[in-house]
Amino acid sequence: MASLQNILYSVNIRSTTGKAVDAVNDLQIDSRKVNAGSCFIAIKGTNTDGHNYIDTAVTNGASVIICEALPANLNVGMMYVVVENSAAAAGIMAHNFYRQPSHQIKLIGVTGTNGKTTVATLLFKLYSSLGYKCGLISTVQNQIAEEILPSTHTTPDAISVNELLSKMVNASCTHVFMEVSSHALDQHRVAGLQFTGGIFTNITHDHLDYHKTFDEYIKAKKKFFDQLSSSAIAISNADDKRGAVMLQNTKAKKYFYSLKTMTDFKGKILENSLRGLLMTINETEVHFKLIGIFNAYNLLAVYGAAVCLGEEKQIVLQVLSSLTGAEGRFDYMVSPKEKVIGIIDYAHTPDALLNVLAAIKNLRQGEEKIFTVVGCGGDRDKTKRPIMAEVACEHSDKIFFTSDNPRSEDPNEIIKDMESGVNITCRKKYISIADRKEAIKTAVSFSKREDIVLVAGKGHEKYQEIKGIKYPFDDKAVLAEMFELLDK
Repeated sequence: MASLQNILYSVNIRSTTGKAVDAVNDLQIDSRKVNAGSCFIAIKGTNTDGHNYIDTAVTNGASVIICEALPANLNVGMMYVVVENSAAAAGIMAHNFYRQPSHQIKLIGVTGTNGKTTVATLLFKLYSSLGYKCGLISTVQNQIAEEILPSTHTTPDAISVNELLSKMVNASCTHVFMEVSSHALDQHRVAGLQFTGGIFTNITHDHLDYHKTFDEYIKAKKKFFDQLSSSAIAISNADDKRGAVMLQNTKAKKYFYSLKTMTDFKGKILENSLRGLLMTINETEVHFKLIGIFNAYNLLAVYGAAVCLGEEKQIVLQVLSSLTGAEGRFDYMVSPKEKVIGIIDYAHTPDALLNVLAAIKNLRQGEEKIFTVVGCGGDRDKTKRPIMAEVACEHSDKIFFTSDNPRSEDPNEIIKDMESGVNITCRKKYISIADRKEAIKTAVSFSKREDIVLVAGKGHEKYQEIKGIKYPFDDKAVLAEMFELLDK
């Protein structure tokens, strides 16, 4: 039980109607989960409107309804609270219900198109190695110290994220590192949270199915930094065209990192190979296990955040030099006999795919060929499909267009959208195979000794979503299986 008055603290309330209620048992945004004494928050979502389920919530035992507009028929025994924005109210109420967990920890948010998972995961590993008890909220997994919890969204809904933060506080975590998606920002899932710091990685073409325009996408990301307090820190990528724009209105103390210009945290790549990155960071030379220019940026972001949070520079670099990245982010394996290199990466945007292929090109020692297996997700931004195909064709020797998570769409139609981005000179470079396993198998069969096979798009995911059903599918396991056949 929690006091309703306390829960509603700081919520923008327009009016209250009906029977006064002193306390509620829990908060729910799904009417099916409502029990006796629940407070149901009716949120207007992308696909459904919670206001349509107020009657169901009442039938299931809710005692309080939070809404933006009163229903036509009011229940005499209910309390209705009309608010300015239900989604924002949900975030603030959840934070209050769980006793404001973000005030009791150092919460660092990471936002951007690419690199969020790697930066958040590296920070979690770094601080855990430094002896802190930490929490992680990411696309790959959520983690409370050693306890691993499944992740369903990059950023959970407002109630779930506060419940998770509360568990982290109860487990004596001092630092939490959290991916903050543009969807979460637009939908107020992090409303009410107090961030100690924020990190911007980059912004490129993505999620235009949701945000409609690139400008709206930028605004959603920028909102995160606009809401930081004056006691927070804000760290941004100066080499990104929008790096400075992201921080222009923030109250937080600003810091920048870069490979190209003089900034607070300046890096320079000395060597980039399968053995890792040899870099200087602020004039100190360090070897890292991670590979690729994109990871050089990720490492700079992590180093900058740790230094801004008060950690000793040399110790941070020493620990970072021993760390590996997140699962499904430039994961690679080598077939024992033929020495074919297989790389699994989550790259599902044109820029991410370009970064990975550029990194692979830099790893080539001679005439090794690059075979790329790539698809695009269904029910998502269609405009990036031809661009993804164009990038793959321009930077690969042979391309295999296939399905990713087709969801409700026909995989063959998605592939057709991709094919429209292939110019005449590249027509003979690609093969379309809708079956993802068959596509990976074919790519491996084309490879010769020391060639490179990139399987892009799904990374850490252990499923493939087709017509609403998630079937078991693991790119890394399939690639390993094909390597065994290759070496026989």
